[in-house]
Amino acid sequence: MFVISIAALRRNTAILREVKEAADCHLVLALKGFSCWKAFPYLRDDLDGCCASGLWEAQLARDYFKKHVVTYSPAYDEADVTELCEFTNHLDFNSLSQWFRFREMVVAHPRFKSGELLCGLRVNPECSTGETPIYDPCVPGSRLGITAEQLAGVDLTGLSGLHFHTLCEQNSDDLEKTLAAVDEKFGHLLRSPQFTYLNMGGGHWITKPFYDRERLVRLVRETREKYGVDVWLEPGEAVAIHTGVLRATVMDVFDSAGHRLAILSISATAHMPDVIEMPYRPDVFLVDTAPSDGKPAVVFQRENYHLANESGEWIYRLGGPTCLAGDVVGDFAFHRELMVGDTLIFDDMAHYTMVKTTIFNGVKHPAIALQHEDGKLEILREFSYADFRDRLS
Repeated sequence: MFVISIAALRRNTAILREVKEAADCHLVLALKGFSCWKAFPYLRDDLDGCCASGLWEAQLARDYFKKHVVTYSPAYDEADVTELCEFTNHLDFNSLSQWFRFREMVVAHPRFKSGELLCGLRVNPECSTGETPIYDPCVPGSRLGITAEQLAGVDLTGLSGLHFHTLCEQNSDDLEKTLAAVDEKFGHLLRSPQFTYLNMGGGHWITKPFYDRERLVRLVRETREKYGVDVWLEPGEAVAIHTGVLRATVMDVFDSAGHRLAILSISATAHMPDVIEMPYRPDVFLVDTAPSDGKPAVVFQRENYHLANESGEWIYRLGGPTCLAGDVVGDFAFHRELMVGDTLIFDDMAHYTMVKTTIFNGVKHPAIALQHEDGKLEILREFSYADFRDRLS
């Protein structure tokens, strides 16, 4: 079961609200990282809206967040643009060819003429600051964003914003380096009265304890004053980090070639794909205490659990129930022997998990629940054979 803590979400959004108010900027939720729309009522007051990666996410933002909608996609088709013009507030394009293809349609729309719809371009400052190549949009030959060389001498009539997104789980020192590159390559555009907003994308780890929020506030305020533009931030992970867990049951335990193996009811490849893609290793807790009879099932308080890789001599390779040989979370040390029926809790499973899950191999999909501040669980969705059967029919 995926369990999302409302209290933890509110702690994060309270921090984000303080930052955006201090910086005098706009901050929206990136739905690509967290799109559990039944949690939106608990986020709405602190955030300005959502950023969407395409039509369907934009529709979700419109229907359930009901505030500002920022939309960017590497490519749109004509039907996407036709529908998005009806409600999105920002429509950012990834290439000049896309912009020129749809410019006439967009600028003729009544919402564009009235100023309700603004258009921008995603730019590539060619400034790599991250450590994981798969998440670096500034690599040579990147498909994400337009370089300064490509913009030279181009008629940009109709555009009023620039958008960059180059960070991933990074601190504000990397943003400072990126802003220097943006100024060098695109500062002349931002200083033009034509451009009224700058979207700094996501990847800002604002709600991490070590994040330098004072620097972020300073950078945003300096940017606003330097160019006279509105600044937008669109973190997803910073909203949902450390707000959710995934509960798993130990289904089998056995030895193989000197390794202790535990097969779980959840799958790395199907339910926590960043473990395979990133690679990323979550903290794992072994539940040693059960709630008393008649009391709420509190599932999010770390003090009730033992952190697996804190200490211990019982090392297990944790894997999923699929036929994929690489469906492995990793090796973790426990303070005691694992047994069939034990409950393990994987931390930080709210962002980039539920938005990526699959039903590969027909593995049962975990239920999704909200944990309210009094500890009670609200089951949002349970999955069945019919969900598996109907997906491809």
